[in-house]
Amino acid sequence: MLTAIDHVQLAAPPGSEDALRAYYAGVLGMTEIPKPPVLAARGGCWFQAGSVQLHLGTEEDFRPAKKAHPGLRVTGIEAFAARLESLGAPVTWDDNLPGHRRCYSEDPVGNRLEFLEPMG
Repeated sequence: MLTAIDHVQLAAPPGSEDALRAYYAGVLGMTEIPKPPVLAARGGCWFQAGSVQLHLGTEEDFRPAKKAHPGLRVTGIEAFAARLESLGAPVTWDDNLPGHRRCYSEDPVGNRLEFLEPMG
């Protein structure tokens, strides 16, 4: 029986860890969490905010996820999106999900991210 999502993994090109740290920690406000040493040797980095974990693993033949994406629930989405834009991250609003306010952005390697907040 499934009980929860433990984490979502996204791919990134080798050597992009500093840019990923700047975005996921600096822009999104997540905390970098340590990878087990055997996994840390492979590159990449892991981040957490509350119970949400995103793992970024390196991939030699990297291509960013342009359609597939994690959907990340936020509070105060208007202020959150304004923060993204003020820090140089693109924001595209989408009003096609009833009962939610949502927008999309991209991490520094081009992976799509969805941010949403239920209305009411």
